[in-house]
Amino acid sequence: MSAKENPEEFYKKLHSQLQETTSWPSEYLYKFIVPSDNHKIALVEGIFDNMGAVINTKQSSKGTYTSVSVNVTMNNPDHVIEKYKEVGEKVEGVISL
Repeated sequence: MSAKENPEEFYKKLHSQLQETTSWPSEYLYKFIVPSDNHKIALVEGIFDNMGAVINTKQSSKGTYTSVSVNVTMNNPDHVIEKYKEVGEKVEGVISL
């Protein structure tokens, strides 16, 4: 999400795109960049706990950030957006891709 973009407009556009291009329920791949802090990484992982998610992490070359990829089956675009918002609210410094 661009810093200039209104979050509600971004999510509305994302919802529309997901509705038009995907048959639900469907697998969805989330990608987050998190400061390399075990607590913050665990928070992201915890948000997708008990959902059958496949989670992969990879630290940046300098070790400052960690990429967290979450592949999980979601029921509909509303659930996809709820998870983006939950991660954004609970994990300080996270970047959603």
